[in-house]
Amino acid sequence: MHPLVEGVRQDSLAELERTLTALAGEYAEALERGDRERARRARRLVLSSKEHTRLALRHPRLSQEKKAEKQEILLWLTVWLENPRIFRDWAALRKRLFRAPELADMPVEPSAFPSE
Repeated sequence: MHPLVEGVRQDSLAELERTLTALAGEYAEALERGDRERARRARRLVLSSKEHTRLALRHPRLSQEKKAEKQEILLWLTVWLENPRIFRDWAALRKRLFRAPELADMPVEPSAFPSE
């Protein structure tokens, strides 16, 4: 599905990363072609997702586990909004540095880092 149609998926961090990476590519391509409206559409999708996540964090019955997950999602969305062009490398670094169970099984792009 096209990134501007699919939007931001928050089913899992893997889906979040996949859709944010696709939107970052869409955003970069739009800017490269001078299509500011398409770039704004990508950005608005992420902004909307961030607002939904903030609202979800206010739910009074949200468990600590879900709250932590939503806070992590909020961080990923914020990084994307601050600089979509570095998002893919940032996500790879985040997975490598913070081996939370839901992050540990996600593949890290080997091209994002030099050989160790």
